[in-house]
Formats: sequence, structure tokens, C-alpha cells
Amino acid sequence: MQSSLQIKNLQLFRQDQLLLNLDEQVNSGEILTIMGPSGSGKSSLLNWLTGTLASSFTATGEVWLNGQNVGNLPTHLRHIGVLYQDALLFSHLTVAGNIAFAMPKGNKKQRLKKVDEALEQVGLQGMANRHPDNLSGGQQARVALLRTLLSEPKAILLDEPFSKLDTQLRVDTRQLVFEQIRNRKLPTIMVTHDHSDAEAAKGKIIHLQAINLKVIDAAR
Repeated sequence: MQSSLQIKNLQLFRQDQLLLNLDEQVNSGEILTIMGPSGSGKSSLLNWLTGTLASSFTATGEVWLNGQNVGNLPTHLRHIGVLYQDALLFSHLTVAGNIAFAMPKGNKKQRLKKVDEALEQVGLQGMANRHPDNLSGGQQARVALLRTLLSEPKAILLDEPFSKLDTQLRVDTRQLVFEQIRNRKLPTIMVTHDHSDAEAAKGKIIHLQAINLKVIDAAR
């Protein structure tokens, strides 16, 4: 079945000010990019999608994921994964422990095997017992990606996840993330300030300006 993340008739307000008005559908493996200045509602959009919108904001509209309205479900039942600017790894857990933390419960041996296989896929073989504080920024970003993917999300949100990486590392990590998204056929929404991120996503780009919303590029 084709998966999809659909935003139906969203109106997002800060107090009485309308920040954005959005109606979009993102299908399997597609990446919708949202760009705009600080205060235009980008991060608040992601918070609304995950059910963590701050009390200073209000919103009307619905979130549909694979044909189900998930807008009234608690965050952990929405099955929407998020990658942030920071890796947000637990320093008291090993690399394997960080990844396994978010995985569905099951046979421990099978879960650890799955972690080892995933680490090998992203060039981190042999690092399962390392601690995050001993990893480079790029390695931490890959561990964070695996933690999100192995939690088996049905959709992914990207909150400027490449912004703290240097230029070449940014390109390599971005390519890896986008490849994993497309291989797993996950509908994805990315917010970013960086035009190179938006171009690399090769999808629809929406630019937020104050309360105006304008599509500036179509999916290719």
C-alpha cells in the first residue's frame, strides 16, 4: 500500500495571528521542503504534526497518516519520527543502546543483530559498544538516523538536521539520509534555511513569508 502523510486544512495561529495555511499530501519516498525566516511557523508545523505544539499556539486541521486520522493520538502512537539539528544521543548508553532504545520490543538477540546490520549499512560497523561522546559529529548524525529508522516510523520529519555539519560532511550525511528515506519509502517533511538542502531533496519546496505561503518549485 502506498504510504502518505497528509495535512488537511491546517491553519496555525500564534495568539490571534495566522502563521500559515496549509493543505498538502506527501507520498512514499517523497520529501516536501518547507523554507522561511524565523517566526514563520516552520518548527511549529512539525510540533503540530507530532502532537507537541506549544500552548501559545493554536491550530485547526487534521493529520492523516496512511489513511488514518492521527491528529488526536498521543505523540508516541503517531509513528512519526523526527531528526533534529542535534543528535540528542544518550551519553550513558552505548551506540547500540541508543539505537535499540527506540526499537519495538522483541527478542533481544534479534534486535541486536538488526542494530549490527544497520550500523554496517552506514559505515559504522564495530562501533556498537562505543559511547556517543567518543564519536565525530558525522558519526553521531548517523547513529541518530538509525535510531529514528529502527523505531519503524511511518513518516519522517527533518528539523534542520544537517545545519551543524561542515560542508562536505553535510553533503555526505544528507545523501545518506535521503537515500534511506527513499529506500524505505517514507513520506518526509523537511524544514531548512539552506537552499542546497532543498535542491538535494528533489521535491516540492514551499516558502513561508510572514502569513503568505507560496510554492516555488514542483516535484521533479
